[in-house]
Amino acid sequence: MGKRRFSERQRGGSKRKGHENAYKNGPKKKVISSRDEVVDSPSPCTSGDSDVEHTDIVSDGESEEMVEVQKENTMYDNLLQTLGSVSESLASANKKRQRDEEGKSDTEEDIDTGSESLSMSEDDIDVSDDESPVMDSGGSKHQGSGLVDVIEQADNDDTYVDNAFDSDDECDLNVNGHFATSPTSTSSFDEHFGYKLSKDEVNDLTRGKWKNKWKVPAVGMSKSKWIGTGEHFLENDNINQAYDLKPRLYNHWLDNYKANGGKDFHSSRQRSFFSLCNSYRDILHHNKKPFYLKGVEEDSSIMDAYIMHSLNHIFKSGDIVTKNDAKVAKLQDTTKNEIPSSIDFLDRGFTRPKILILLPLASIAFRVVKRLIQLTPSKHKVNVENNDRFTDEYGAATDETDETENFKSQKSSKPSDFQALFGGNNNDHFMIGIKFTRRSMKFYNDFYSSDLIVASPLGLITKIGEAEIDKEKDTDYLSSIEVLVIDHADVIAMQNWSHVSTVIEKLNRIPSKQHGTDIMRIRPWYFDGQAKFYRQSIILGSHLNPDINAMFNRHCLNHQGKIKLDYDHKGVLPKVLLQVRQIYQRFDAESIEDVDDARLAYFSKKVFPKIKDSIQGGTMIFISSYFEFVRLRNFLKSQDASFCLLGEYTKQSDISRARVWFFHERRKIMLYTERAHFYHRYKIRGIQNLIIYSLPERKEFYPEIVNMLQGSENMTTTVLFSCFDMLRLERIVGRGPAKRMATSDKDVFIFT
Repeated sequence: MGKRRFSERQRGGSKRKGHENAYKNGPKKKVISSRDEVVDSPSPCTSGDSDVEHTDIVSDGESEEMVEVQKENTMYDNLLQTLGSVSESLASANKKRQRDEEGKSDTEEDIDTGSESLSMSEDDIDVSDDESPVMDSGGSKHQGSGLVDVIEQADNDDTYVDNAFDSDDECDLNVNGHFATSPTSTSSFDEHFGYKLSKDEVNDLTRGKWKNKWKVPAVGMSKSKWIGTGEHFLENDNINQAYDLKPRLYNHWLDNYKANGGKDFHSSRQRSFFSLCNSYRDILHHNKKPFYLKGVEEDSSIMDAYIMHSLNHIFKSGDIVTKNDAKVAKLQDTTKNEIPSSIDFLDRGFTRPKILILLPLASIAFRVVKRLIQLTPSKHKVNVENNDRFTDEYGAATDETDETENFKSQKSSKPSDFQALFGGNNNDHFMIGIKFTRRSMKFYNDFYSSDLIVASPLGLITKIGEAEIDKEKDTDYLSSIEVLVIDHADVIAMQNWSHVSTVIEKLNRIPSKQHGTDIMRIRPWYFDGQAKFYRQSIILGSHLNPDINAMFNRHCLNHQGKIKLDYDHKGVLPKVLLQVRQIYQRFDAESIEDVDDARLAYFSKKVFPKIKDSIQGGTMIFISSYFEFVRLRNFLKSQDASFCLLGEYTKQSDISRARVWFFHERRKIMLYTERAHFYHRYKIRGIQNLIIYSLPERKEFYPEIVNMLQGSENMTTTVLFSCFDMLRLERIVGRGPAKRMATSDKDVFIFT
């Protein structure tokens, strides 16, 4: 079933909480500070709340009584009323807006419901030149001549003036001053951002009520299918409508596709994934074969799709703003400077940036931005400002010449995927703003006047930390992000996924300052603290882990719904080249919180006594998590065990010493972490007995680690797992065997 439209609700419906000051430190004008606080986000309902919708029902024995309940105003309504109290034209605009919402004609009289007016007299509002500063487009104060300046700022505000993209249709005034518009748009952009959420829908979204209703095979991916909530939309792709792309973007993309040897664009992977993006649903694609694992074609196709979606979103947003600017100016001239009904011109958020792309490394950012330039139509990239600077800073790591030369001398011994991923600029601390104008792209633009921000999680975390220390700084440019893309999420997880969680929490908050935005043009759901329900989140990676899964389920709350990939893993055991006896031992844990304790207890009682009593050395213990590494290290210390460490924070000199000690059996045990292997890809010599304390997140590491047993006399691997390790287990042994291993009465399984 489709969603209930806000306009279909009865006027006497459920009340919404009032909103108060839109900005904590905004312009100090009484007309804006008519309330005292702003609700940052809807309050989540308690678990005991009933899901049954309450309606007013009149029993047979009661007489019917017509009662009209006054709808409580939103913050936007109150703002219009307050401004209208000192301006006849504003009052007329607000009155017209109310009539439009109630379906009244201009000749109908208002019915007095007995509610008290919220307007204020002119004597109550100070509009003197000395005490009524108004923020200009650059954020500085100037003296206004009256409250009408707040609305007229739309004509003078240069925040969006450069974003005047060519529109695909026109809208003109007729002789009566009304707009003659093109046919009603059915684009997913308009449907998504024009939808008005009801209070019940907000409560459901806050509680995270999701139910998958459809599934469809994934184009170009075997044993894969997309599953999603809401209505199945993929069957409605219309090639004659350019897949909802702006014509210039579509034609340029199609020409680019053909120039690169493509033949069937409609059936292509990039076109298919673009349709998913264009649905404005949240997307989790956790089986994307990355470019560094011989997946250049697949990775590039997905990247092209989300880049085109980002460009389409930016250009459509810019078109709407530009059209509305022209409409407002023309209507004011036609109607003798009267202010039009502002509900027709709600087209922006608190700040300009609409797209945020999070990437792990500068080299990957370089790859994405260069492709962004290629996919931007020629008309909009006549001039690419600061492109040379961008190439110098992101294209290659030239700061540390010695380190680069050292890397080149060693990389030949590393696997090819390591060379492809870390062979460029490995800087993980970056952030760049990109602005589009009619004829140019501008790199290193001020974040508040940028359309798109490309950053690493660490780069954004640094900005957030600076704003918390220095109150003069802020990160309000994150307040109006409407499309979030997290690419190579698996690599980011190897860095520090908690940074991503912090960034997500900072998105779509009510800003602390106005930043020169025309508040009369801000969409109401921004004021209502509902922006997070309109943000689309696209998470892309080569595998899924509990942290990524939890973020998608709990913090991606798009009202349009969700799409997630379901992949039937076949496992990587055939890639183990040696005849190794792989013994999987299952331990029991009551809950996910108890897994770490249960794992250590099983190791200390079942596995470690055999190691301790053995005279032979050469036991390597592979550990996925750094926290497990610390716990195991402390346990071995308490047992006076002979061991050495090779972790992600181990000094280079200590690493070299540990490898020598282990090879010559001066230390019987070595602890080796997955992150250390990810960043260094050491080949450990002298392994006689391999214990995988916790399975690796990255499935390609499993055969690499097991194949290190080459030359061993034992050729045995012991693997510990529980039923809570299903995500990792199925990637290694396959989905079918993993399910049987997790539910079988037996707890030991052997692969040879």
